[in-house]
Amino acid sequence: MFGAADRDLEFTEADFDKIRTLIYQRAGLVLASHKREMVYSRLAKRLRLHGMRRFSDYLARLDQHPESPEWEAFTNALTTNLTSFFREAHHFSLLAEHVKQATSPVRIWCAAASTGEEPYSLAITLSEALGSRASQAQILATDIDTDALAKARKGIYALDQLEKVSEACRRQFFLRGSGARAGMAKIRPELASMIDFQSLNLTSGNWVAKGPFDAIFCRNVMIYFDKETQARILERFAPLLKSNGLLFTGHSENFSYLTQRFKLRGQTVYELSR
Repeated sequence: MFGAADRDLEFTEADFDKIRTLIYQRAGLVLASHKREMVYSRLAKRLRLHGMRRFSDYLARLDQHPESPEWEAFTNALTTNLTSFFREAHHFSLLAEHVKQATSPVRIWCAAASTGEEPYSLAITLSEALGSRASQAQILATDIDTDALAKARKGIYALDQLEKVSEACRRQFFLRGSGARAGMAKIRPELASMIDFQSLNLTSGNWVAKGPFDAIFCRNVMIYFDKETQARILERFAPLLKSNGLLFTGHSENFSYLTQRFKLRGQTVYELSR
């Protein structure tokens, strides 16, 4: 056992190793050895909820009930959600120019929607770039974390989360809260209607995502997968893109050496190889 002196729940090396195996099998996530503290703090809440004192008992419960909704809670707890509006702003400028050339209704897939900031940033970008044509645009927003998706569907954010959103955009695309909702803002219904939020595990055999898409945003999620899983997902992305479609990735992700299906077009932006 490690860190036992300051823990109220029994958490052994064997428990940690099993958790790492289970989350890899379930979601393809690779947990490094230094993630012990994170794993303990996130899953301890689940143990306390069920009145358990040992991680081994919790893991045994998962083993014994493979169809239990607790698996969803287990996965949600270990999923990292770091996001913001217009994160890596250059991507949205490039997307705006790209979709202006579209001759058919624009379709975007946001493959790591988290709590909604990214897909709503995409919707704002399409609204501004396409004008009246934006009403025909569709954004599929998926994530494995169902708790994050529930927050995304509500579309309610603290005003300090909108610091990267211009004042003009705030007035046009958000409703400012009052009374009990003071200090909050909600996405306007006409913007929210552009987005379809769906649960999706990128490592699963079946995807709700059906192409063709003008662009796929899969940013800052592939870093949690091993190289084999990354390559497999990239191979599945390729046929879902239109011939001139773009794949947007995270600032620390480089896939040029993983697949021949894509070539680098710009800063963390890829296009299909010809």
